[in-house]
Amino acid sequence: MSKVAIVGSGLVGRAWAISFARAGYDVELWDQDPEAPARALSYAQRLLPDLEENDLLNGESATAVGARIRPTARLEAALDGAEYVQENTPEDVEVKRRMFASRDDLAPPRTILASSTSAILPSAFTDGLEGRSRCLVVHPINPPYLIPAVEVVPAPWTDPATVERAAALLRGAGHAPIVMKREIDDFVMNRLQGALLEEAFRLVAEGYASIEDIDIGIRDGLALCWSFMGPFETIDLNAPAGVRDYAERYQRIYSGIFPSMQWRVDWSGPVMDTIEAERRRRLPADKLAERQSWRDRRVMALAAHKRRADRDIGR
Repeated sequence: MSKVAIVGSGLVGRAWAISFARAGYDVELWDQDPEAPARALSYAQRLLPDLEENDLLNGESATAVGARIRPTARLEAALDGAEYVQENTPEDVEVKRRMFASRDDLAPPRTILASSTSAILPSAFTDGLEGRSRCLVVHPINPPYLIPAVEVVPAPWTDPATVERAAALLRGAGHAPIVMKREIDDFVMNRLQGALLEEAFRLVAEGYASIEDIDIGIRDGLALCWSFMGPFETIDLNAPAGVRDYAERYQRIYSGIFPSMQWRVDWSGPVMDTIEAERRRRLPADKLAERQSWRDRRVMALAAHKRRADRDIGR
């Protein structure tokens, strides 16, 4: 049985632990806070029955998957024999420099060293390492046990073989890696989400639509196809002769609106008063936690549906 080490056992680390244990890996949890791994294991044990109920454990029981997750008090023990290490420490470049230096010293030479950072470039904290060729970012869209997409981001010196090994390991664990050719600030997902949010804020700030109408446009419009197709496949299927035909038909529409998109709204400026007031009318602040729980159950149900549809209809 192959082993994965989770370094940092908070919100992201515990989610990774569930994902890798479900895939059949022995998972060892370590954290600078000696009590964090036990809390992560307790969280996993509470959640796994829900995943089993939704057929999201690959046919195994919650007990069997949970038994593969083990807390450990020593970093050396967590790294010993690990095929892959996933680091989940705070978004601080100096913390990551220190942590990667320790892992590079202690981990076996062929172990892949990955970071969950959502925005720090891998070149910023791996440049001085002797084993920097085996280091990269693997950034999940949380929680990774429900959302398969992960960003695989190499530094300029990451060995292409390391990227290939990491992507293959992730696919084998049920993930859908976004394998970047080179690093760029904020990677792929934040840039795509940011582009959409920038336009959403502009439309509200200029009084063209309410925030609920914009949410409807995504939730009950674009997202229905986007939940199983990406934007390029979407436009490829939205013109009789495919993607080139789509561009020839509709590029003028997008080029026409592009000039009006070349400015940004201050998200914390006056527009936030409008957005916050509208959201709090629809969802009082004291109901946020309840709605977050509803969201998690909906995502779990959607993940279960997508797995069934992949099996019954095809991807």
